[in-house]
Amino acid sequence: MGKRKKKTGSHHRLQVITLCISITMVLVLLGLAVLFSLTARNLSTYVKENLTVTVLLSDSTTNKQVVSMYDKLKARPYTHKVVYISKDKAKKEQMEAMGSDPSEFLGFNPFSATFEINLKGEYANNDSLKWISKELLATANVSEIDYQKDLMDKVNDNLRRVMIVLLVLAALLTFVSFSLINNSIRLSVYSRRFMIHTMTLVGASWGFIRRPFMSSALMIGLVASVLACIVLGAGVCALYKYQPGILVVVTWEVMAFTVAAVFFFGVVITTFCSYVTVNRFLKMKAGELYKI
Repeated sequence: MGKRKKKTGSHHRLQVITLCISITMVLVLLGLAVLFSLTARNLSTYVKENLTVTVLLSDSTTNKQVVSMYDKLKARPYTHKVVYISKDKAKKEQMEAMGSDPSEFLGFNPFSATFEINLKGEYANNDSLKWISKELLATANVSEIDYQKDLMDKVNDNLRRVMIVLLVLAALLTFVSFSLINNSIRLSVYSRRFMIHTMTLVGASWGFIRRPFMSSALMIGLVASVLACIVLGAGVCALYKYQPGILVVVTWEVMAFTVAAVFFFGVVITTFCSYVTVNRFLKMKAGELYKI
């Protein structure tokens, strides 16, 4: 009798460990889907905010007017970052790039002073740039506005496609994760279906029978969520060592939301699946238990 109980206990522990590992693997996949989706959004914003709009100033612009324009541009709602490049600095940069000084044979500095504006992500599209360009051109001492329209269109189209693919992938992985966790929980409860039926025969209430199964599912969900978060955290740390700049898109907010999503799905799905599965066996008659 003692050996049978010991064997049954060992079998149950092995089943719990196997269930915990399988749910951990599913939660890692689900966490990756959430992480990639949020990272793609940040990457989209990062790429858009690095597209530059160049504002060329007329040669008659004074230092006082430059300071005034800088303050006004910085205060505009569409401005993420603004940098002033003087005529001398522009010439120096071109000399470094070309390896020669064009003013030596031209007799004057051919470059204009400019403001380089990085727009906020939501304004980095050609529709917004049309009215932004009109507004800037209407400003005194602005001679020309330059930006790469084709590049901006291409970047926005490519980012839109990537976002759609990642959202579809995230939806599919969420569905697959729910199915896998549900099947794992069902197999775990299936092995004890006769015990459930015996408890109903002796008069135990459904709530009393469900309680240990749901408590066990809750604990397994919590442990699996912790393990999944450790795996995801280790992956991000390894990626950071290889490419420190990854923190620009994989922010602490992204990691916090990913951890919250993993715990939510890990706890809610396992508990819900346990509730539904136990109810299913509670409704079955003795003869039906042998047929499944």
